[in-house]
Amino acid sequence: MDIFSHALGALSPLNLGLALLGVASGIIIGALPGLSATMAVAVLVPVTFGMTPESALIMLGAIYTGAIYGGSYSAILVNTPGTPSAIATTFDGFPMAKRGDGDLAVTLSTLASVVGGLVGVLALLTLAPLLAQIALSFGPVEYFWLAIFGLTLISALSEGSTLKGFMGAGFGLLLSTVGVAVIGGDIRYTFGSQVMLGGIETVSALIGLYCIPVLIDLVATPESHLKVDAEQRGIRLREGLKHAWIGKLNLLRSATIGTGVAILPGAGGSIASLVSYSEARRAAKDSSSFGKGNPQGVLATEAANNATVGGGFIPTLVLGIPGTPPDAVILGALLVQGFRTGPELFTTNASITYTFIAGLFIATCLLLPLGLMIGRYAFKFIITIPKALLVPTIAFMTVIGTYAIRNSISDVIIMLTLGVIGWLLNRYGFKPSPIVLGLILGPIAEQGFVQGFLIGRASGSYGMTFFGGPISLTIIALSLVSVFYPMIKARRQRQQNAAGDAHQEVL
Repeated sequence: MDIFSHALGALSPLNLGLALLGVASGIIIGALPGLSATMAVAVLVPVTFGMTPESALIMLGAIYTGAIYGGSYSAILVNTPGTPSAIATTFDGFPMAKRGDGDLAVTLSTLASVVGGLVGVLALLTLAPLLAQIALSFGPVEYFWLAIFGLTLISALSEGSTLKGFMGAGFGLLLSTVGVAVIGGDIRYTFGSQVMLGGIETVSALIGLYCIPVLIDLVATPESHLKVDAEQRGIRLREGLKHAWIGKLNLLRSATIGTGVAILPGAGGSIASLVSYSEARRAAKDSSSFGKGNPQGVLATEAANNATVGGGFIPTLVLGIPGTPPDAVILGALLVQGFRTGPELFTTNASITYTFIAGLFIATCLLLPLGLMIGRYAFKFIITIPKALLVPTIAFMTVIGTYAIRNSISDVIIMLTLGVIGWLLNRYGFKPSPIVLGLILGPIAEQGFVQGFLIGRASGSYGMTFFGGPISLTIIALSLVSVFYPMIKARRQRQQNAAGDAHQEVL
């Protein structure tokens, strides 16, 4: 009864208004290339300083929820992830838009985001203390193997040549080593440039590798980049619900993966969406349709990255360890107000905690009407705006978004350079996704390996350090499955095709 009475606090006119404002603001900011969910939360943090802790939490959580979802708009409509967590949404979202199903892709993204967000909130409500303790079991070695597992997903994510996928990931890993080393402070591959000391900024590289090639192709080709159907209205809810029902297991699996990954501090939505996409593709009867506009791919990635919102709050609120970068900003804002996190959140400060969880639930539900409404106008805007206005508008947003990350013109130059490189590589069959995956996972793998190596040297047993823990062995087993399962499946498919051809010849 106490939990219910605390939750009713989220229904006050003020908190409902803050949830509505936060979701709408987050969607708009998240949809702009370069303005990530972290930036959306950071920009609006000062607005919450005069609020009570529960109201501040509700607004910041709503902004976070909206921004993670908003990144899917540009990912689907212009092949540019608005946020890093929307990387995998481009795999099938943009191909759907190119064949004339962009409005369906936006509708699917909205439905999946709501489902994923609700699963994450449910986990926050029911499993927070238990799951937070599991997160503490992950040390440097476990994070190293987790990064390796992420890199093995390239074999499932690569379109066409798996070898080119691994080569692209190697290039991304090389980019991740530029600048000052994560541990030890060694300066690497800067060629004497002070600019490169800070390394390659992930979001800048993301914009360059995904957005600039699209802009070049828009300029180089006279026809429209999206097909336009006279019957398209921007919302295809009935059709979207049909796809969601067909893929209900995919939705729940992806949301569960997103929640689990977000509990691990530093993992984030980009890893969650990639893992869920890989699992959706592996479980599908026709995996070859993924990457060509399969609606289940959009459902998987969007369910996972919105589930990271609730999942990321579990270690943030219970342990004071941010699960994702936006959680770190929100935690800082709460500490400024004198709010302390810890196990007593669900006892001493239960009124604040349960009011916030109820507010996050309401914000997630608001995604459905707001997302469909804003998505409808975003879709119509993209398909009707002339190229002469679309290209400069996107180019301006990419430059401003890149510059705003660190207020550095050097990041803009790096973004443009990587964009041209990405365009050239794409012409030879090298996709940007493995490159970005290597760039994101490189620092995690390096830090975990070096710290694990130092621990092994101190303990006198490298083998037990890297291969002695049950969590490490589980992740290693998953990595082996991730590498070899696609090969076994492809071989089995070739054998079936050969048997079918032989049967046809007999007939």
